[in-house]
Formats: sequence, structure tokens, C-alpha cells
Amino acid sequence: MNHLKSILLAVLLLATTDRLAAQTATRSTAGKAPGNLSGLAVATFGGGCFWSCEETFEELRGVREVVSGYAGGTVKNPTYEQVGGEKTGHAESVQVYYDPKQVSYQTLLDVFFLGAHNPTELNYQGPDAGPQYRSVAFYRTPQEKQLIEATIQRVNASKHYAAPIVTQVTAFTQFWPAEDYHQGYMRLHPESGYIQHVSQPKVDKFRKAFPDKLKPGKAM
Repeated sequence: MNHLKSILLAVLLLATTDRLAAQTATRSTAGKAPGNLSGLAVATFGGGCFWSCEETFEELRGVREVVSGYAGGTVKNPTYEQVGGEKTGHAESVQVYYDPKQVSYQTLLDVFFLGAHNPTELNYQGPDAGPQYRSVAFYRTPQEKQLIEATIQRVNASKHYAAPIVTQVTAFTQFWPAEDYHQGYMRLHPESGYIQHVSQPKVDKFRKAFPDKLKPGKAM
């Protein structure tokens, strides 16, 4: 009987290893900025935990790469632990590299405000509390700032949310990529309880709201 249990355990371990390997193989990015930025534009957003935010923008047609990281603070090369300690000023953020010929900055804003997170929650997102989880849109040009502010006004006027948007609108200064293990986390760890109960519903919301903007094979 013990021998049979050992065989079954070995089979289960092998199956788990194969499943994780398959998940790794389907990862679409390496968590690094594209080596060639020709023809690409860059946008940076903070919308709570970067795991689901990264996956949301990854699935948007016209997006080349998404990197999870930290922005909006003053500490150089921050670590996840430092940011979580709420003393760096940084927010968990994503840097989106996209082709403006395929997807507009306005579409990115629509996805951010209506699909990626809840912009009415001040310094928290669902179960995640603290200024590192704040809603923040970083602008690089005066035109981007105007588009962000106009989008906020439009969404508020539509009464899409019961409460007003509290997203911070601030000038972009520096983005620091997060540790390697954060990159593509949602795809690599679909079995995680947090992913299943917190991240996945956010991504599902985005897919339902923007079915015509998804990359092939990403529809609900």
C-alpha cells in the first residue's frame, strides 16, 4: 500500500511540474521593455495590485509589452518590501508599451478607468489597502494630462460608478521594474487563491467590457 501511495504521489508531482512548465511556456513577455521602441509609445498606470493590471493590458490588442513595477515615489530601485512598507511614495504600477497605430492612448484610458480597476477607491483596491495601491495615471505630455482629466470628467458624468473618481493625475518621472517573480504572475500562478478570487474577476470584467478590443483568443 505504501508503495502504491509513493507511485501516486510521484505521478501527481510530475503532473504538477508539467502544468507549471506549460504555464511558463505560454507567458507572452519576459517582464522587460522591448529592445526596439521604434513605432511604440509608452503609458504608465497604477491600479492596485499590478498582477491583474498587467494581465488586463497584456490582453489588449495593439499592446506589445507590459511590465509590472513601481512609480510615483522618490526612492530609487525600490523593492517590493520597501514599497509595501509605505515609505517610498511609490505605487504598484504597470508600464505599457503599445503601437499607437493599433490602439490609441484614449483606449488605454478607457480600459484603465472602466475595466482595469475601480478608480473610486482611495488608497486601496478590494482587499489591498495602502497608498501603494492607489489609483494613479501618469502623464508624459500636456495632451495626455488633458485626455486623462477629460476622461475622468466623462466617466463621472456618466454615473458609471456610484462614487466619484479619486485617481491621482501626476507627471511621469521614473518607472522601476518589479522583481522578476512578479512579471506575468497571474499567468504563471492561476492556482493561487488570490489570483482566483481577486485578480481573475478584474480581468473578466475587462474582457466583458471590451470584447472588441481583445487580442485573438482572449474573449470570454
